[in-house]
Order: sequence, then C-alpha cells, then structure tokens
Amino acid sequence: MTEHFKIADELQSFGQDGFNNYFRSFGQLSKGFQAIAAEWTEYSKQAFEDSTKAYQTMVGAKSVEDAIEVQTKYAKKAYETHMAEMTKLGEMYASLMQTVFNPRAR
Repeated sequence: MTEHFKIADELQSFGQDGFNNYFRSFGQLSKGFQAIAAEWTEYSKQAFEDSTKAYQTMVGAKSVEDAIEVQTKYAKKAYETHMAEMTKLGEMYASLMQTVFNPRAR
C-alpha cells in the first residue's frame, strides 16, 4: 500500500512542477512581449519624427538638388535604422523563445 502512496505523491509532484513551469513560462512570455512592444513603439515614434523632420527640411530646400540630397540622406538613414531595429527585434524574439521553451535557461 505504501508503494501506491509513493507513486501518487510522485504524480502529484510531477503535476505541480508542470503547473508551476507553465505559469513561470507564461509570466516570462508576457514580460518579453511587453519589452518587444515597448521597443517597437519607441522605434515607431522615432521613425515618425525622423520622417517629419526630413519632410520639413525638403519643403524648405532652396533647389531641387537640395531636396533630392535631403531625400537621399533620409532614405539611407531610414533603411539602416530599420534594418538595425529589425535585427534587434529578431534577437529579442529569439531570446524570449529560448528562455520560455528551454527549462534550463530559466
């Protein structure tokens, strides 16, 4: 009979561990998505400000050549910033998934 109790205790412990791991993972996932959303929001705000500034500078350009130069610089900066941000967000997603789905990383 004690063997049955031992097995029941082990099953209960196993179930409790799984339950605890689920909620720990859920909490980590939630925090990770909040960080990603905050990063995305900050990037979006900065991109909007940069495009507004470039537009204002282009409108105030004294010649077509100056306007083209402003547009070219803006496009290059916007592309480089976008690619860097996508790399950063990709790394944030990868790190989050590794943390959530790898019990040893906790």
